[in-house]
Amino acid sequence: MEMDRKQEARCTLCPRKCGVDRRAARGYCGEGAEVRAARAALHAWEEPCISGKNGSGTVFFTGCTLGCVFCQNREISRGGVGKPVSVERLADIFRTLENQGANNLNLVTPTHFTPQILQALSLAKPSIPVLMNSGGYERIETLRLWEGSVDLYLPDLKYYDAALSARYSAARDYFSVASAAILEMHRQQPRLVWDGDLLKKGLIVRHLVLPGCRRDSLRLLDFLDHALPKESFLLSLMSQYTPTSACAAFPEINRSVTTYEYQTVADRAAELGFQGFLQDRRSAKEEYTPPFNLEGIE
Repeated sequence: MEMDRKQEARCTLCPRKCGVDRRAARGYCGEGAEVRAARAALHAWEEPCISGKNGSGTVFFTGCTLGCVFCQNREISRGGVGKPVSVERLADIFRTLENQGANNLNLVTPTHFTPQILQALSLAKPSIPVLMNSGGYERIETLRLWEGSVDLYLPDLKYYDAALSARYSAARDYFSVASAAILEMHRQQPRLVWDGDLLKKGLIVRHLVLPGCRRDSLRLLDFLDHALPKESFLLSLMSQYTPTSACAAFPEINRSVTTYEYQTVADRAAELGFQGFLQDRRSAKEEYTPPFNLEGIE
C-alpha cells in the first residue's frame, strides 16, 4: 500500500502530526523513512491466547510515538537500538516467523512505519493472524490504513487523567486519542474469533496498573464498561510495572505497585464482569522484556 506523496513528505501518521519530512530528518518517533527493527523471534510472554504453545512471532520496531518514563523497552523506543530493513527483507522476516510455527505475526509499535509494513505484508501474504501491538496512542485515519490487514488489535489503555499522561508519557491528549482509537479498533474487529485456545480475531485491551494511580485505573474500567460490550473484547490487567532509571525524577512512581493497589483494580474488573487475564504478581518481571540483540533481523 502506497502512502500518498504529501503524507510521505510531511509525516502525520501518529497523533503528534509532527510534520517532519522523514526522508531528510527524524520525526518525533525518533525515526526516518527507513524501517528499523531490533528483534524478530518467537515470544512466549504475551497473553496465553496469543503466545499459545509455539509463541507469538514478534517483531520489535525501533522508535515510539509516546514518551513513557517507565518504558521497559527504552533501548528501542528512545535508545535507537535497531537495524535498517528493507520492505523486501521485512517480508522475508514475516515468512520466516510463520515457517518457525508462530501463532501470529505480532507487530510491536508499528505505527510510524505503517506504509512500509503494509507493503511487506502484501508481499509476504501471511496465512496466520496479524496482530498490531501498540501503546494505544493512534490516529483513526492511520488505523483505517490497517483495516483489512490486521486480525488482532492489542492496544494499551494507559491513563484517564490528562495530567498523568502529560507527566509520564508527554501526551496530555492520551485518553481522548486512545479511547477513540480503541473504538475504531473494535469497529474493525467487533467480535472474538477463537481456534481452540488461540485467539484468531478480535481486540485485547491492556492496562498496566501504576503505583499511586489505582483511582485512574478504576476510571478506565468504568469507561470500558460503558463503551464496549464485554463479550466482544478481552481485558488484560497487568501488574508487571517496574521503575526504570528515568523514574528517579518521579518519586511518586519510583516504586513497585502494591498488592492492595493491583487487587483493588482486579476486584473491580471482576465485579464489572470483564473477560480476560490477570497477571500473577509473583511472576519474574525480567522475562517480559527480551534482549534486543537483533535476533532474526541480521
